[in-house]
Amino acid sequence: MSLKPLKLKDWIEIDERFTAYLARKQELLEHHYREVFASLPGSERSQKEVLNLLLDYLPKHFPSHYQRQGDRIESLLAQQSWNVADFETNPLDLAGRLVQEDLCLMQPSPDGYILVAASVCFPFHWRLQDKLGQPLARIHQPVPEYAQKLEEPVNNFFMRLKTDSPGYRLNWGIVDTPDLSLTRPRNPRRSDAPFTVDRLGEKLWLRVERQTVRRLETSNCVLFTIRTYIYPLSILESYPAIAQNLSAAIQQMPLAMQRYKDILPVREVLLDYLGKIYRFVP
Repeated sequence: MSLKPLKLKDWIEIDERFTAYLARKQELLEHHYREVFASLPGSERSQKEVLNLLLDYLPKHFPSHYQRQGDRIESLLAQQSWNVADFETNPLDLAGRLVQEDLCLMQPSPDGYILVAASVCFPFHWRLQDKLGQPLARIHQPVPEYAQKLEEPVNNFFMRLKTDSPGYRLNWGIVDTPDLSLTRPRNPRRSDAPFTVDRLGEKLWLRVERQTVRRLETSNCVLFTIRTYIYPLSILESYPAIAQNLSAAIQQMPLAMQRYKDILPVREVLLDYLGKIYRFVP
């Protein structure tokens, strides 16, 4: 899983796009609520545990962004405030509105860990309705060779995860839109798409997910957060070492994974573009 240890003080990240992310979440929750929030009966206790963690963490670590007064929590920069009691039925709904991260709550069961509640406004080509109530193996079924190579290690990691040992990992993809919310299944790019080396930096975006996992002390559930960053591919022109690492990763990637990540149709022009960056550094 390539997980690294996570210091709890670094659990949540905030950047200059904070207000834009929260505004986009508000829009999606207002017009597409059932697509971006869902929960199963019986998950309320663990949802409340997540919300309480954030209500304690956010004002303490980001006092210029959050203010707590009694039963109200205010996002100062976003100029939004909420009454905690209004979310008694689905506390994770409020938790998701407070941060740029998406939140997925996994609960142990005889079938393994299953997704019992989630606030996911910025999915990467998947739909929450398809994943709710499903165990880890079924959630990750589209991932090439997950069952053969990853299912057992991931299950073992979840079973052994301790409350004082959270972790994080990074995931990435190349997309042809800067939209954060990609709910539709992947549509394979056409191999004859008008991508050229000279304009590739303007046509594609680098999408990075910072994913954290931590066990909840009271409910024993596991909280999975997804923090999405989106950059124009041209940003790599200022970071030739990263361009070189990305090129190496693509060249070493199995064919099935290249197909899954929708890299194959642009693979050669993408490698040419990256090579142009790191091979001709002044």
